[in-house]
Amino acid sequence: MPVSWASSAVNRSVAVAVVLGALQGVLEWLPVSSEGNVAVVLAALGESPTTAVLYGLFLHAGTAVSAAAYYRREFGDVLRTAADWRPGSAFAAETATLTYLVVATLTSGVVGVVAFLALESLVSALTGGAFVALVGGLLVATGVLQRVAGGTGLGGRGAPDAVDALVVGALQGLAVLPGVSRSGTTASALLLRGHDGEAAFRLSFLLSVPAALGAAGLAVAEHGGLPSVAPVPALVAVVTAAVVGYLSIDALLRVVRRLAFWAVCVGLGALAVLGGVLVALV
Repeated sequence: MPVSWASSAVNRSVAVAVVLGALQGVLEWLPVSSEGNVAVVLAALGESPTTAVLYGLFLHAGTAVSAAAYYRREFGDVLRTAADWRPGSAFAAETATLTYLVVATLTSGVVGVVAFLALESLVSALTGGAFVALVGGLLVATGVLQRVAGGTGLGGRGAPDAVDALVVGALQGLAVLPGVSRSGTTASALLLRGHDGEAAFRLSFLLSVPAALGAAGLAVAEHGGLPSVAPVPALVAVVTAAVVGYLSIDALLRVVRRLAFWAVCVGLGALAVLGGVLVALV
């Protein structure tokens, strides 16, 4: 019996969902903006900038599950600290990570909502080429920040404090913009604040879980779902992102500490800017 056009379209949608989920699962752990790269791929496939942005944010739900599973012991310690917390010990050593996560998450929420609303207004007025060029420009900016942070030579700072939480939270909120790498900007900020590389990545990824779930929820709540995306492919993409993310996080975190990903970020961004400009001119 021949396959109908509708069935073929569904099959293609699921296949694309698997690819996008795998892309999110791998790129989330690299400081190259998973959301920005997913959005560029979707734009190349003909999706509108609005759908590309929302889908990219939504896929973070999958890698949030991966990060929570990978850092389950750390989150267990944080939850036990929360259960034992008493007034007056907000920035004591044993509660510093908990306070950092709470303050940074609240800051991310405020900044992220404002940035998301501004982004929606902007992308609705952009063509596909201009949108890709915008993502590319933000990727280049992220790469430059990583280069500056990587050359500071700082390190040895102790537990995170209130300033760390506010700075990192604000930058993470801005990461709703496609092309701004959440891990790249937050880890760079922590390096500039004097934390060593290992602590910077740990604090960055612990914070990613509530932020990623919030971003995915915001993307869905704003439109009551994902425009142009059926529920089954969306679910397949999130599950794929979670599985691939969990399987790849350990290896990729080792890779990112050894390679100059700021150059990768700048290179990808420059290519996106060039491609977007050429599309806009055609």
